[in-house]
Amino acid sequence: MNFEKFLALIQQPAVYLPVIGVTLLALFLAKKPATAIYVGLMPLINWSFAAVPTFAIPEALGGGQLQPLAVVTGLVLVVRDFAQREIGHRVLAAMLIGLLFSTMTSWIVVVFASGAAFLISELVDWAVYTFTKRPLSQRIMLSSALSAPLDQVVFIWLASFVVPGIFAWGTILTGIVSKLAGAAVVAWIVAQREKKDAIAAPAAAG
Repeated sequence: MNFEKFLALIQQPAVYLPVIGVTLLALFLAKKPATAIYVGLMPLINWSFAAVPTFAIPEALGGGQLQPLAVVTGLVLVVRDFAQREIGHRVLAAMLIGLLFSTMTSWIVVVFASGAAFLISELVDWAVYTFTKRPLSQRIMLSSALSAPLDQVVFIWLASFVVPGIFAWGTILTGIVSKLAGAAVVAWIVAQREKKDAIAAPAAAG
């Protein structure tokens, strides 16, 4: 096997699936399912930016490209909240593991841009989650409303240094809306569970 073929082989995500799979399985066995999902979603999303076709956004709507899996990125911001409930501030270590796995499946510049964006939005999300005492459903939307725009703008801006034309307001705005839509779905589900728990609590006490 020549060097070119070897390089092409190691750049295939399937080569690393056993490593990623064993790590995620270990987290599930350790009863950290949200952390496992959080770590696993990062390499998947970073890989999707190169593998999943995008759709052109009309210039009248800001131009750029629509990334279909941007809504999944919004779910990452939510899953991060659940992961922090499981492992506390060690969620930052989980983020680093996820970014390490991303280097196995994605262009390094995408990983760098994603890492910087995740770090900034992570700190915002951590602050909201840590210092806000609102119900979880409200914290999910509040943290997503603050972190999603930062995450999207920073990622697109850094990626634009190596991917000409990627910085477009259409791409940024549709990405933010997609992320908030994903967060809204989860927040609604959590809110319904909170209502049921609130109704059940007096009955259980009686």
